Amino acid sequence: MEAWVEGLLIGRVKKVDDPEAEKPGNRSWKSGMFKEESNHRILLEKAGLQGDEVADKKNHGGPEKAVFAYPCDHYGYWESELDLYYGMKPGAMGENLAVKGLDETSVCIGDIFELGEADVQVSQPRKPCWKPGRRFGRKDFAWRIQETGRTGWYFRVLQEGRVGSGDSLALRERPHPKWSIAVCNELMYAKEPDRGLLEELASCPLLADMWKLPLVKKLKKRQQSEVLQVGVPLNFNIH
Repeated sequence: MEAWVEGLLIGRVKKVDDPEAEKPGNRSWKSGMFKEESNHRILLEKAGLQGDEVADKKNHGGPEKAVFAYPCDHYGYWESELDLYYGMKPGAMGENLAVKGLDETSVCIGDIFELGEADVQVSQPRKPCWKPGRRFGRKDFAWRIQETGRTGWYFRVLQEGRVGSGDSLALRERPHPKWSIAVCNELMYAKEPDRGLLEELASCPLLADMWKLPLVKKLKKRQQSEVLQVGVPLNFNIH
């Protein structure tokens, strides 16, 4: 499997749009998703790329979302779907790594990759928020990302080091080949996911806790539904 970084991207938090606009949808908002490509090698630390910022620190950033990777091959799809006359380029989705040779079907939870001087590990799929939709003027964009499974994924950093555009992403370990990003997305967003698979995924030790929580909620809801149907309690354990 040959894969590499097509673009290395960082960005500062900035205000966008007009604070005096009459329509709420046009008023200013803060975001760090407007990334720019760097031609320099940058230190990748446990918290992310040096010099990169996030605006919403409650839902973005931190060790379990240190680096956001997105497949370059998805850009053409979105250009067509969103009818974007100006196209998409690396950084369009707010990613830090625009990658080639990998996508959601070929990356699994817990995968360890050598990236430049660093070692990174897949921690969770990206759960789309409203900001890509705001950026491209498509209110349903988050839903489209979710429905298509073209979400991208996050890395945690196991070994810090300098990384750069053109660096290969060399797979070193794959402890959970069953849990591709694509499969995780399917289970998260399916209306009636398999209960056993949900419980198994929620127990995966290398899946980020923030992604486990909604899985546990789905399991509890499923359990309540089954109790009502059969009239007896069903138990599950999440570790």
